[in-house]
Amino acid sequence: MGKINFGVGIPTGTEGLMYPAPFASARDNIQLSVLAEKLGYDSVWGNDHVSTQHYVRGEFPEPPNYYSPLPVLASIAENTKKLKVATALLVFPFRNPAMMAKEVATVDHLSQGRLLLGVGIGAYREEFIAMKGGEAKKAHRGRMLDESLEVMEKIFKEDNVSHRGEYYDLRDLQSYPKPYQSPFPFYIGGNSPQGRKRTARFGQGWLPAVLSPEEIRQGCSDIKEKCETLGRSFEEIDIAPQLSVAVGKTREEALEKFENSQLFHHMESLKKSTLKDQDSSDYSTRNLIGTPDEIGEKIEEYVRAGVTTFSALLFAANSLEEFKEAMQEFSEGVMEKI
Repeated sequence: MGKINFGVGIPTGTEGLMYPAPFASARDNIQLSVLAEKLGYDSVWGNDHVSTQHYVRGEFPEPPNYYSPLPVLASIAENTKKLKVATALLVFPFRNPAMMAKEVATVDHLSQGRLLLGVGIGAYREEFIAMKGGEAKKAHRGRMLDESLEVMEKIFKEDNVSHRGEYYDLRDLQSYPKPYQSPFPFYIGGNSPQGRKRTARFGQGWLPAVLSPEEIRQGCSDIKEKCETLGRSFEEIDIAPQLSVAVGKTREEALEKFENSQLFHHMESLKKSTLKDQDSSDYSTRNLIGTPDEIGEKIEEYVRAGVTTFSALLFAANSLEEFKEAMQEFSEGVMEKI
């Protein structure tokens, strides 16, 4: 088995969702990232939310804190040496692509080329409506994402950019500096056929969530076919699924830990969007749940299916201390043996 990368999903936007509210401060994300680098993780990945979801408001009396991921990642880069800083995911339909290009290029320079940008349409349409109001009714988030990627690619490569599209209109825009990295690493989120098509067209990485090894294999085959149509090499794409982790002395203990976590309840909330059509009783085959040896065998299955990075690992933990302990347990019990 070649070099496999492991990343930690840090709680920039996960209170009330994957973890209880309250859970972590803005600076806790920096401390967790410093610990991640010390424990041998290759990257940290920040989530992106703006407005509290309806079901979260009903579940927790205190509103969750959602921190803007790019400023947090810039601060993490200043406090680490080699750690990649990444988003999983940055929601493009929330933002103007010209301003986003400027912010992304700035963070890429501050980190000296350590930024990876996982992008998507957002799991909760209600959050998009909260930000856009009546405009949201006539907006197609997938087309907004595609157009944003097209605009940002132009800004990153061209001197002067003009663009007139369905959602964005730019006139003779000149934006410097260009990103530190070329090509800039967009990681495309999504389990759908549209996400795989987008990966083949724009992505340096594919960032699906909670897929089994066989589903990863099928997705890779689809992306490879689409790459061949576009004249791209599939080999240049990092296959980087986001999975959950629960380690136990026995498989039963690990399953109990997972099912008692806020992370499990969050997955149930995504049954109508990101994880639609997935059976909750099957989560154990789509994640890293079990003893260290069992998880090691599952990682080998994923690698044989095409995985090169385990991007934004989400640990079954209901407190910050449990999160740190789980990070260390996975590093010492699983990563060091691979």
